[in-house]
Amino acid sequence: MSLFSSLRHKVTMIEPERALPGRDTPILETPTFHEVYGTELHTVPAGSEVGYFALGCFWGAEKLFWQTEGVTQTAVGYAGGYTPNPTYEEVCSAGTGHAEVVKVAYDPDKISYAGLLKIFFENHDPTQGMRQGNDVGTQYRSAIYVTNEEQAEVATKVRDEFQAEFTKKGYGEITTEILPAEPFNYAEEYHQQYLIKVPNGYCPVHATGVTCNVG
Repeated sequence: MSLFSSLRHKVTMIEPERALPGRDTPILETPTFHEVYGTELHTVPAGSEVGYFALGCFWGAEKLFWQTEGVTQTAVGYAGGYTPNPTYEEVCSAGTGHAEVVKVAYDPDKISYAGLLKIFFENHDPTQGMRQGNDVGTQYRSAIYVTNEEQAEVATKVRDEFQAEFTKKGYGEITTEILPAEPFNYAEEYHQQYLIKVPNGYCPVHATGVTCNVG
C-alpha cells in the first residue's frame, strides 16, 4: 500500500458491514480506580451527569477535563463506531469506526453542559476533520455524543455560536459530529489517566485561540 493510499484509508470511515467483529467481553472488565479521584472507574458519582467528547488523542483530553472544576470523574474509551469492545490496536487500524472519547461525569451545580462544551471547542481544532495536528485518522475526529435531546440542543447551539467565531478567524466549517451516545467501550487500563502514569507522555491539546462566550 502506498503512503497516499495508507493515509486515505486512515481518514475514511469504514462501512458498518466491513467493520471488525470485535468481541463479547469488555476490554476493561475488572474494577479499576481513578488515579486522580480514587473512585471506581465504571461508576458515576451521585448527583453527577455524563457527557462524551472526542477531541483528538484521549490522553491529553482526559487530563484537560479532570483538571476542570466541577468534573467528578473521567475515563477514556471508544465510541461512535461499530465494533463491540474493540482494542486500541483495532481502533488505530481504522477498522472499527470508533473515535477516541473521554467520558466526563460532572456536577451540574458547579459546571453546566454548555460550560463543558466551551472547554471542548476551545481546546482543539474542530475544523480539521479526521485529524488533530499530527494525529491523523478517523479515531481523532471531533465528536460530541449526546445522551438526551437537551444535550443535543445545547451542543448544536454552542457549535453554531463557535462557528461564527471560527469563521471570523478565517477557519473553515466545524466538522464536529453530534450524535446519540452509542455504547461507550472502556479503553485498556494503561490508557486510563495515562498522563499521570506517564508524566512525560506526549499528547498535546490543540487549542486554536478561538474563544466564545456561550449561552
